[in-house]
Parts: sequence; C-alpha cells; structure tokens
Amino acid sequence: MNSFYRNPLAVLVAALLVSASPGPTEACTRALYVAKDGTVIVGRSMDWGEDMHSNMWVLPRGMKRDGRGGKNTVSWESKYGSLIVSAYDIGTAEGMNEKGLVVNELALAESDYGKPPEGSKVISLSTWPQYVLDNFETVAEAVANLRKENFRVQTVVLGTGRPANMHLVISDATGDSAIFEYVGGKLVIHHGKPYRVVTNSPTFDKQLAIMEYWKDAGGISKSLPGTSRAADRFVRTSFLLDILPRVVSPTYISGTPEKSFKFQAPMAVLSLMRSVGTPLGFANEEQPWVSSTIWRTVSDSTNRVVIFDSALTPATFWVKLDELDLRPGAPVKKLQLAGGKTYSGNALSQFVEAKLFTFQDLSDVAPAKLSLIHI
Repeated sequence: MNSFYRNPLAVLVAALLVSASPGPTEACTRALYVAKDGTVIVGRSMDWGEDMHSNMWVLPRGMKRDGRGGKNTVSWESKYGSLIVSAYDIGTAEGMNEKGLVVNELALAESDYGKPPEGSKVISLSTWPQYVLDNFETVAEAVANLRKENFRVQTVVLGTGRPANMHLVISDATGDSAIFEYVGGKLVIHHGKPYRVVTNSPTFDKQLAIMEYWKDAGGISKSLPGTSRAADRFVRTSFLLDILPRVVSPTYISGTPEKSFKFQAPMAVLSLMRSVGTPLGFANEEQPWVSSTIWRTVSDSTNRVVIFDSALTPATFWVKLDELDLRPGAPVKKLQLAGGKTYSGNALSQFVEAKLFTFQDLSDVAPAKLSLIHI
C-alpha cells in the first residue's frame, strides 16, 4: 500500500485540502511578530480582484456610532481613537487604536452568521471591526465582551446578491491574539498568543491541523507548499515568521535608520508580507479565485506606528498614532489613497479634515465588484 495511505495525518490533511477548495472568496494573510524585547508587530496583505479605492482615516475618541443593523442595531460611543484603512469607503477593513489594539478583517467562505434570535441586537459586518477598535484596549477585554454575544453579527449583501463572509482577527500590544469565526450560526473564538498566522479557508481549526502535517513533513528544511491557496500561505507564512530574527540583525543594521531595532523589526515583517503576496496582475484560469496583492500594512503595536505599502503605486509611508489628535471633538481626518495618490515617509502632514464615510447598512447593496471579495 502507498505510504501516504498508511499515514492517518496525511489522509486527514488531504481531506481538509479538498474541503478547502476555494470558491470565489480567497486571499489575504496576517502574521503576528513578537520580538525578544517584547516588540509586537502585525503584518497584513490585502489581496483583491481590483482596486479597492481604500483610504486612510483618523477617528478620534468620543464619536457616536451605531452598528448599521436596522431598528435593533447596537450603538456606542468610541472610547479609543483609531487609524483605519477603509474598503470602498463603506466599512473598516483594518485598523489600530491608540492603545495598540490591531483589527484585521479577512475573508472566510465558510462563515455562517445564522439568524439572530428575535429581539436581539444586531451589528453589520461593515462596522464590526470598528466596534472592537472603539471599545477595547486588549484582546482579553474584547474576547470577554464578544463572548457574551450581546449582539449578533450579520453580513452585508454584495452586488451580485451574495453575502460577504469574513472572520475577524485581533491582537494587542502584549502579543495576545484572537480569531472570531461564525461557523454554523455559532460564534467560535480561538484565543491565545500562539495563534500568530491567519489566512482564509478552511476554518482556523482545520488550518492548524494542516500546519501539523507540514511540521511532521519537515517544514522549511525539506519543502513548503508554494501555491497561493490559503492553506499553503498559512503554512508558508508560519515557517517564514518563525525564522525572522527576534533581535537586531547585525548584518543589516548599518543600513537601518538610527541603526535601531525599532526600524529594523517592522521592515523585517514587511519583507515577510511582500514574500507571501501575489504579484500584481496575476491571472490563472485554474485558480480564478486568487487575486493580486494590492496593498500591505505593518502595524507596530509597541510604538504605535502603521506602515502602508502600496502595490499599485510607488508608495511606502508611515503614520505615528502618537502624533494624531485623537481627543474628543477633534476633527475626522482623511488621507486620500484612492486614485493613485502617492506618499513617502511620515504622511502626517498630508491628512485633511473630511466628513467620515457612511458605514454600509444591512439593507444596502455593496458595489458589484465586491462579489470578488478577496480580503
């Protein structure tokens, strides 16, 4: 008998990979890096089927918001200010708040939010990430609150009539991490510092099983899966994250600003995210679900700095949250990214006062291209 069939783990992984055969929603990678000195940095790639017309927004404390979920929606006032990146200016795709809490929303085809119980509070998927940024300093706080299910998340409708399916990934300045998935109508939470890499399908528990198979297979010392499938990116990113230096790399420090680890560490994470991205314009008839990486972010929770790296323009810039005016009553500000705008270095001076976009309501229909949702 073939040795493959004598290996129960290999058979399990094969079954998981078949079950993870992607539909029209696939792509994006999140990696959580923790250095030996405690520096915590999150890298994220955004892979999408077209220009997402993203912009960057500064949202101060004290803003009144609702969950855009109809008559039974949840409402709140923001406790923390945040810096966010929007998707089509209809929702928060990701962001970091002033306490270093980072939120990333990624696609998960298996998401099933279920029907909320009669009379229960509801929040739209478009505002779910912002609710977390507005209200919590740590992952533990967010987990304790969301576990109570004081409201139910409901998905928005895409231009083709299909629902958007996402899972929410958060981390904080201590290196804690959590993934929130709705599976079979029930909220599933994976909480713990070991959960450093997240991609898309299959659900996170199955991703972990696939990872165990590759560990047994020898990992990077022998071979790594090389496709753009979510399961392959999960494994590849995990191994590459493990070999990133956790201290100053003396070979390259002479070329780093101020010869400082606080600059070298985020650039190491950015190099990782670049290495696991999909080239711009990628097209493969056998993998129509795979989209190009259109931008990347590196969010330094320790120093509260966000680096934005565009694949559509020659632009890499950063924003320091400690330099933002996040006091209650401060103006909302916008950094225009859509339309090919380019920036370099510290982009603080390029933000302008602007009216905040309207988060998508559950009754609204998103732009048609969102049917290609590849977060």
